[in-house]
Amino acid sequence: MKNNSLIAMTLGMAVLATGCKSQESAYKAAYEKAQAQQTAVAQTTETTTVTVPQPQPAPQETQQQQTAGQAVVDADVRTIQGGFSVINGSPLKTYSVVVGSFVTQANAEGLMTTLRGKGYDSRVVKTNETINGQTGWFRVVASSYDDKASALSSRDELRSTYAGAWLLYSK
Repeated sequence: MKNNSLIAMTLGMAVLATGCKSQESAYKAAYEKAQAQQTAVAQTTETTTVTVPQPQPAPQETQQQQTAGQAVVDADVRTIQGGFSVINGSPLKTYSVVVGSFVTQANAEGLMTTLRGKGYDSRVVKTNETINGQTGWFRVVASSYDDKASALSSRDELRSTYAGAWLLYSK
């Protein structure tokens, strides 16, 4: 009887000892597999290049004007296709310096307020043009002039803060 108990106990210990090892190795294998997947994802993420489409610029036209016997040529003069209306501020003159374009009027008026705080006679203009599927853009005009040379000077000054500043020609 003692022999049977001893054999049963030995057999039970052997089953327990080998059962733990198989579970341990299964956990270890799952851990190593997860580590390999994580490494593969990290390597894939590091080499992935994301291309963001850039918005199409508004149509441009080159303008030439004689000023004090010298030609002023600038390719960054644009017109707004479809027309526009002044939403907030005084009427536009022939050349205006545009420093921002927004889909929402509140954002445009926020920039206009900032510019007014810096001493500019800024205004908000709403366009009827469609760009990238969006119709009715709000343009922020920092300043407006009758002559191109003054507008170019103002634009160049504003480009230190607003890199994308451009001239709007309106007649």
